[in-house]
Amino acid sequence: MSAFSCALCGGTSLYLFAEDRRRPYFRCRECALVQVPEPFYLSAAAEKAEYDKHDNGADTPGYRSFLSRTLIPVLARLTQGAEGLDFGCGAGAILSRMAAEQGFQFANYDLYYYPDKAALDRRYDCVTLTEVIEHVADAAGLMRQLQQLLKPGGLLAVMTKRVLNAEAFGRWHYKNDPTHINFYSDETFSWLAAELGWQLELVDKDVVFFRLPD
Repeated sequence: MSAFSCALCGGTSLYLFAEDRRRPYFRCRECALVQVPEPFYLSAAAEKAEYDKHDNGADTPGYRSFLSRTLIPVLARLTQGAEGLDFGCGAGAILSRMAAEQGFQFANYDLYYYPDKAALDRRYDCVTLTEVIEHVADAAGLMRQLQQLLKPGGLLAVMTKRVLNAEAFGRWHYKNDPTHINFYSDETFSWLAAELGWQLELVDKDVVFFRLPD
């Protein structure tokens, strides 16, 4: 058993789920979050250096197609005039530009590239996180923040690859990114929905929606 508490539920019943030459991965028996211990987190400078290696500003057909798997079903569930926030938008803030092309206004926030705290002082009809949630160490704090960012009945859209089982995890390329520290599964998202009273919808293999109560 590990000697640290779960980043999402705070539980202390964690077990070694997998280990590679880089770091160990522990799974919580309560909420099923797979997580990397804090000593293996990157510093803020090292984390940003990793992000800077990617072409986060690339407005390419392939990247647009990737984001569309979240954005298209999001927009289908919004009414005209609804406002959103792309949380962790990256350097290019492409999703908000794509939303604007469809007549929807999305604000942008990113810890490193769009650190506009004013965007976090409002409430939105929708918040999107595309390939963001796996980077955030304080999973519980993030959920509280997202809840505060959403209006009653608001939509939370999360894109992240999901844990299947220990065997698949062992050969999973997704875990090899040193900035990926929390890994979610269907079980984790189901626990989260039950704990917070949110309605869960599994939209795609790596897209889930939550609807907050009115």
